[in-house]
Amino acid sequence: MSKVAPDLKYSAEHEWIAADGTSPTTVGVSAVAADALGDIVYVDLPEVGSAVTAGEPCGEIESTKSVSDLYAPVTGKVTEVNTAVVDDPALVNSDPYGAGWLFKVTVESEGPLLTAAEYAAANGGGL
Repeated sequence: MSKVAPDLKYSAEHEWIAADGTSPTTVGVSAVAADALGDIVYVDLPEVGSAVTAGEPCGEIESTKSVSDLYAPVTGKVTEVNTAVVDDPALVNSDPYGAGWLFKVTVESEGPLLTAAEYAAANGGGL
């Protein structure tokens, strides 16, 4: 069973943000998604300064199994990307809630997000 971090909010597409409402907020993908994807070999992240829209694709994650769109969980401007993940995409598998974060966004508005309990119930993850 994949771990769901209790202090985060989640999109239906498996992205997470900090639940404390701070801005800029950090965006990543859940352990549930990382486990389902398998070994992640490439990430394509939005550029610093670009605008992202909640619910819209903003990048891609490629694994040995498939290529999946990365969806923005919030609307806002990208302020930072995690170059360590670009250089070593396996960080998403090994530490999806820590070193495997993807990018930071100055939040204008949030998309529809789930609490950790709601996300875990919908996706079979454990808190």
